[in-house]
Amino acid sequence: MKLGQIKQFREKLAKSSSAELADELVKLRKEQFSLRMQRATGQAPKPDQFEASRRNIARVKTVLRQQRTGKSGK
Repeated sequence: MKLGQIKQFREKLAKSSSAELADELVKLRKEQFSLRMQRATGQAPKPDQFEASRRNIARVKTVLRQQRTGKSGK
């Protein structure tokens, strides 16, 4: 993801409800699982996709946590 895309993704997450964030988290985890299966079967996806997937999951979890504790991010 490029910097502009990351900012847009963060803004989208900040405006989302907890249910929407949970759905997004499930979608990202499925994507991560799919990437692992591709790697295991020898299809070898791009290595940067693993990192992007992991970081997007972390972003969603961070926003969920902030919403639960009532803290707001930048």
